[in-house]
Amino acid sequence: MQLNRLIVGAALAGAASWGMLAAAQQPAPDPKDPRIGLKGGLRDAAVAARHMELTANLPKPEGFFDPEAPAGAPIPPERPAGAPPEPPPAPGTPAPPAPRGGGFTNSDLAFFGTHAVVGNYHGFNIYDVENARKPRLMTSVVCPGGQGDVSVWGHLLFMSVEQTRGRLDCGLQGIDETVSKERFRGVRIFDITDIQKPRQVAAVQTCRGSHTHTLVPDPKNPSRIFVYGSGTSTVRPGEELSGCSGKDAKEDPNTSLFSIDVIEVPLGAPQNAKIVNQPRIFMDETTGNLAGLWQGGNHGEGTQTSRMTNQCHDITVYSAIGLAAGACSGNGILLDIADPENPKRLDHVVDKSFAYWHSATFNNDGTKVVFTDEWGGGSRPRCRASDPLTWGADAIFDIVDKKLVFKGYYKMPAAQSEQENCVAHNGSLIPVPGRDIMVQSWYQGGVSVFDFTDSTRPVEIAFFDRGPVDGDKLISGGYWSSYYYNGFIYAAEIARGIDIFRLLPSDYLTQNELDAAAQVRWEEFNSQQQPKVAWPATTVVARAYLDQLKRGNAVTAARADTISATLQRADQTTSRDKAASTVATELTTLATELERDAAGADARNAARMRAMAETVRGRAGQLR
Repeated sequence: MQLNRLIVGAALAGAASWGMLAAAQQPAPDPKDPRIGLKGGLRDAAVAARHMELTANLPKPEGFFDPEAPAGAPIPPERPAGAPPEPPPAPGTPAPPAPRGGGFTNSDLAFFGTHAVVGNYHGFNIYDVENARKPRLMTSVVCPGGQGDVSVWGHLLFMSVEQTRGRLDCGLQGIDETVSKERFRGVRIFDITDIQKPRQVAAVQTCRGSHTHTLVPDPKNPSRIFVYGSGTSTVRPGEELSGCSGKDAKEDPNTSLFSIDVIEVPLGAPQNAKIVNQPRIFMDETTGNLAGLWQGGNHGEGTQTSRMTNQCHDITVYSAIGLAAGACSGNGILLDIADPENPKRLDHVVDKSFAYWHSATFNNDGTKVVFTDEWGGGSRPRCRASDPLTWGADAIFDIVDKKLVFKGYYKMPAAQSEQENCVAHNGSLIPVPGRDIMVQSWYQGGVSVFDFTDSTRPVEIAFFDRGPVDGDKLISGGYWSSYYYNGFIYAAEIARGIDIFRLLPSDYLTQNELDAAAQVRWEEFNSQQQPKVAWPATTVVARAYLDQLKRGNAVTAARADTISATLQRADQTTSRDKAASTVATELTTLATELERDAAGADARNAARMRAMAETVRGRAGQLR
């Protein structure tokens, strides 16, 4: 999110409306959607939900909201379309004071064991979520500096700091001087061995601060990890941090623009963390021009105005397949991270509907990437009935021969009001086997769960939404991040705290599919460090595949009943039972039949049949 840093798109005059479904490639919005016109209020807003329920909410603790403005302050009016842009601040210029309540924004989430960490512009909070229906606050750490995005690796917690008010000592007094050795902008590292008493053990200074960061394991050296730091702010003066330069690439080949920071963290000595590389991932390999990607501007009449690509907002790494996806200002890029210290660009794309490439999520197979567009910087209403479905949306790309191929768009479909900042933001996969399903935040557009198994026709399958924080004024609120973790969806609400949800079965998602997803258990989860999901060989997972085959009419009702009966016998049998060998043989026979049937099925159902065959063979092996 980029509060107070507006990205103004092209004028809406003549732009596509929500009704232009051919471009949007998703079902028509329902004019009677219950999310439309919800009553506002910080604590008493009206609620609309479908196929998911709120199981818990904890408001922000003391110290993480302004008592005189608990909801935050109204967002200043947007500059009129066509108005000349404000000149950028000079390098090192201190940021203006945050608006009242604006320095307490809840931001990103990370998870470890039975704990959830909620980042905040003012620090972070750790919650015990062993009982997700009754979460409890364990620890609050006040350490201002925004943006406060968090990640966890073992006993270490990492936090992004970008604002010029950040101090090395986590002090509340801020810094007024243009140049100060007390200022901190970069990545903080805390030791959380004692969860009740986190302590800062390192603070890696960077030239542009850290808007976001990504943890990257070293496949050849488990004693260290890397952190990709993405800075999006102004460059600090060289007098404050040696080597920093905000000059154009043509003026200074050592400019701090047009790169990311690669930080090495020795796990046994995190206090020695340091920047080891600043790769030029935007460079034109032919000419050597550091500014080799999108130069800024629009893509023609009626298209978005996109920023020049001199930064990445977010990088998601999928180490299991050696790839990363970067959402980088005016481009989406694909990176080879086989050598994580030296990432290499494989491909880059632009999109005429994107204003600011914000974040990325792979599907589990590593064959797709969902990129988000943060049109309006997260502080503007961009989900109104007049806003195009392709702007401020997701763009879905297939990965073909390590190239990005555009397939479709998805946008939360319910029109929101002028009082609700709304645009695509952070989300993660829901690990349902055989399908590509994602939960995503849309700020005050709520939480949306959608299926993008068909890249060209994504479909919403569940949602939760509240009315605006204030029914009369535009005040920043809503969901920054919504992530699935060990059976529940956790969402960081900018103004209202942390919410926890449970998905409910429906025509779109069966109880077997939900149960199969819940069998995936993680000890840690950082959304920008995407894990490879492997489902256990259980009958629950097999039934999830069977439900999908039935939904797609890939098996007859009689055949489905026969398979169900075999799975039920497997449920009732242990390896010590006399019937174990017989049931194992039945399962092996079923697996062979499924593999045979896959030869005559369409590609998607064939993949499910083969995956189900592998699952039941695994279950058969448990009985032998």
